[in-house]
Amino acid sequence: MSQATKRKHVVKEVLGDFVTPTENQQIVKVTGSRGNNLHDAVTAQGETFLVSMPTKFRKNIWIKRGDYVIVDPIEEGEKVKAEISFILYKDHIQYLQKQNLWPEGFMDEHSTPDKTKKELEKDEDASDSEDDDSDLFVNTNRCNYHYSESEEDDSEEDEDRDEDRDEDKEKRRENAS
Repeated sequence: MSQATKRKHVVKEVLGDFVTPTENQQIVKVTGSRGNNLHDAVTAQGETFLVSMPTKFRKNIWIKRGDYVIVDPIEEGEKVKAEISFILYKDHIQYLQKQNLWPEGFMDEHSTPDKTKKELEKDEDASDSEDDDSDLFVNTNRCNYHYSESEEDDSEEDEDRDEDRDEDKEKRRENAS
């Protein structure tokens, strides 16, 4: 199987399937990356340990600090206690909350307010539209600049530029003579 075909199937599996954790699996929050496909994770009870990313996800799916994952425990692990089995995105989290499978420890961090049936239908209609940008990635590493200048400032700057140009022309004429 080619790399592109493998990537296509892995992405389709991660984005398409709605998985519920089994008895021995648990939902954890990624708190950081250690490198070498190892990530720090914390459970809903506050226990911190390392989790490893399996080879099928490497270079195909990326996770960042704050993401939620389903992990399988590794019994013989001393430092690495679990392996990531599924990466949870916004839709998966909402599905698990509706099924009442979301851990109580994470409820305050990722809660959805109770809505009426009409509001839910309205949200579904809005999410179907192509103009909805709510799920787009926002780059937090760049500063957002908002420029607002009054018309008076613009006119003063234009007058200053005109005066500077006139002075430059006069100096050139003097130097040329």
